[in-house]
Amino acid sequence: MATTASDVLVDTLMDWGVDTIFGIPGDGINGIIESLRQKQDRIRFVQVRHEEAAAFMACAYAKWTGRLGVCLATSGPGGIHLLNGLYDAKLDGQPVLAITGLQFHDLINTHTQQDVELDKLFADVCVYNTRIMSPTHVENSVGLACRTALAYRGVAHVTMPVDLQSQSLKSDSRSERNVAHHISDLMAEGAHVPTDDQLARAAAILNEGRKIAVLAGRGALGARVEVEAIAERLGAPVIKPLLGKGVLPDDHPSTTGGIGLLGTTPSQEALEGCDTLLIIGSSFPYIEYYPKPGKAKCVQIELDAKRVSLRYPVDAALVGAAARVLQMLLPKLDYHQDRSFLETAQAGMQEWRALMTERGTRTDMPMKPQVVAHELNKLLSDDAIIATDSGTITTWAARHIDIRGSMMFSCSGNLATMACALPYANAAAIAYPGRQAVCFIGDGGLSMLICELATAVKYKLDVKIIVIKNNTLGQIKWEQMVFLGNPEYVCDLQPIDFATVAEGFGVASFRIDDPASCSEVLRQALATPGPVLVEALVDPHEPPMPPKVTLKQAAKLAQSLASGTPNAGRIALTIASDTVREII
Repeated sequence: MATTASDVLVDTLMDWGVDTIFGIPGDGINGIIESLRQKQDRIRFVQVRHEEAAAFMACAYAKWTGRLGVCLATSGPGGIHLLNGLYDAKLDGQPVLAITGLQFHDLINTHTQQDVELDKLFADVCVYNTRIMSPTHVENSVGLACRTALAYRGVAHVTMPVDLQSQSLKSDSRSERNVAHHISDLMAEGAHVPTDDQLARAAAILNEGRKIAVLAGRGALGARVEVEAIAERLGAPVIKPLLGKGVLPDDHPSTTGGIGLLGTTPSQEALEGCDTLLIIGSSFPYIEYYPKPGKAKCVQIELDAKRVSLRYPVDAALVGAAARVLQMLLPKLDYHQDRSFLETAQAGMQEWRALMTERGTRTDMPMKPQVVAHELNKLLSDDAIIATDSGTITTWAARHIDIRGSMMFSCSGNLATMACALPYANAAAIAYPGRQAVCFIGDGGLSMLICELATAVKYKLDVKIIVIKNNTLGQIKWEQMVFLGNPEYVCDLQPIDFATVAEGFGVASFRIDDPASCSEVLRQALATPGPVLVEALVDPHEPPMPPKVTLKQAAKLAQSLASGTPNAGRIALTIASDTVREII
């Protein structure tokens, strides 16, 4: 039976199905930690090495499982450290509850130690945000926090002064109106269903289209069967923004893969050439890749009504869950006999896949990063869970790691923060201990939260970390040159011997620098039990080229190379060599 405010908090979390909390103990949450200790047979506390990782893991846990992710941090700096991971959850629409401590309730705002009003600090990141005022306030507030995070797919925050955490319920006077146990943990999930008129309007637009493209994002991840059926009915290529990579398998005949800087040429050409666009569960943010406004009619299926017409002028909107709406829409759609638009995209994908194979099987030295991704892809299980980081690493993962079977894939989508991949992979290994969990990360991202190797070792997680080591912040370097025409500046990194560092953590390590041995080393690493790190030394000058290079981008790159970029000759030679090989 709950006897303290912290007991009520932990019991309420368990009532809402929470079985895992990520965090670091601290004196600002000692009461909560004690309650967790007493209930450790029913709820586990996963100790991380940095609170930022705790928030990343809570976000990833929500992504991988579809359940509420929970993180816990102490007062002041502990709570502050959560923010980056919480914004990752906010921007990718994941249900996460952050619990933090505060200083003694009667010393807040008196310049005492760690006197940070975290509820005020968290105001922008949260859909629900409250400060506990008494032990009898806990049940109502924590239950509502869980409900709101799940209902609005966002971040909820509950902060509690440290002295209230251990207070007994008996010692607190309950207000007359606050009747005990007047709430429940029932989660009511309403279903938005479009009207017949809305469905008819959307169907009329799609039936009139001749060159239809489908843009299917994260909101379509649970609708694979329905997306396949719609694509087949409309003769439409399916373009997948990165968070929607798992909507269809990458070898599916209807998909043209990704879109944007790390996408494919056929995807870009499909969006440029379509006369009708069906957007399913996506608010892909790069507006310049959509058709020119007015060029294509548009139907959008979206669970969140405020995201309708966010990126492109919409002619018909269907609000609701993707799978259900597609099921209702499909019977109203005509079968499109003309498959020429799809066939053009399919022919383009044959050429694109051949190009990716050529890039992934290069034998020249230094080793190309695409080789590592290409060889890793061949060795992944059909139920693998892949977490990748932000930077050029995202390009290699998007283009060379194919989703198939029941694989899951994720990264920091809209926040695009570095350092998330290792916590994401650790969370995957905790959520699904029998499945292959892979972290595909760059040296810049890994060095930010390399401490989380200790978390993998502590919990004996079967996570495989593939670090692409090019000793530079590659994406930033290329953006400086290609987007602005500036010389690269302050992007190169001091090299780290990641294999040796990993061994210091107790992580088995391997090193690759030769394409000839890449496959075998990766095979050995994936077969080694427990946490394993593979350090892959690659060409630092290999460009993450966009699918279609514009004249402006080419001119900016030439300007950059001519105006003092370090290693300009080596960069130019690499680009020229790549171009000649691909032409041949």
